[in-house]
Amino acid sequence: MAVNLWIERLARFGYAAKGGVYFIVGLLALPVGFGIGSKTTGTSGALQTIITQPFGKFLLSVVAFGLIGYAIWRFTQAFIDPEHQNTDAKRVVQRLGYALSGLSYTGLALTAVQLVVGSEGNNSSWRQDWTARLLAQPFGQWLVGIVGAIVLGVGFSYVYRAYTAEFRERFKLDEMTNAQVKWATRIGRFGIAARGIAFGIIGLLVIQAAVQSDPDEVQGLGGALQTLAQETLGQWILGVVAVGLVAYAIHMLVLARYRRIII
Repeated sequence: MAVNLWIERLARFGYAAKGGVYFIVGLLALPVGFGIGSKTTGTSGALQTIITQPFGKFLLSVVAFGLIGYAIWRFTQAFIDPEHQNTDAKRVVQRLGYALSGLSYTGLALTAVQLVVGSEGNNSSWRQDWTARLLAQPFGQWLVGIVGAIVLGVGFSYVYRAYTAEFRERFKLDEMTNAQVKWATRIGRFGIAARGIAFGIIGLLVIQAAVQSDPDEVQGLGGALQTLAQETLGQWILGVVAVGLVAYAIHMLVLARYRRIII
């Protein structure tokens, strides 16, 4: 029972930490969307922003602990499957996604720890490095293209999830007022759709890297937002996506408080 309680607390803290990171990403993208800024940032850049603030090391240490908690929750969902007791193909794919998410946020947490101890590491080019290695393999362009298609598919799945609002099923609706449910649904839809658009752009850039056999085309969240800003009407769309990412951050905070967590 005690272990279950700690996992739930880590999960809730993790959602809050993830929300804080996305809030910074969205907030820093807003000026670019409005034409008064020049550079966007991704999740790693958000961590670097945190550490430059007063008490930055302490704040980033808290965020790092939260990200570790979120990774533990994702691994719990992947390997223990506490919320769905079935093994159909859709569920297997979802559990694989949880595992990959856990790995991703473990990496982000390690980046935060490196910044706290004063080692920036080398996080700027790992996407290009793995793409270059993959392109060097037999059928490398096809492999990279498949990865891009998967990421693009993830983006579409987020947009679909926003449309269906299925995330409401995981709220503790009995603890929320009607007004809270209404606004949590609206904010969640907007935020999840914005994150889906960002994933879609990342996927398209990976596909472009495959077509051109150029690993430098691969970008993370910050690069995807920067690419969007350079397109026709891109700044306006970026502004909407930036607000959406702030909404996604608020959605994470709602999950931290009201998500139904079963261990």
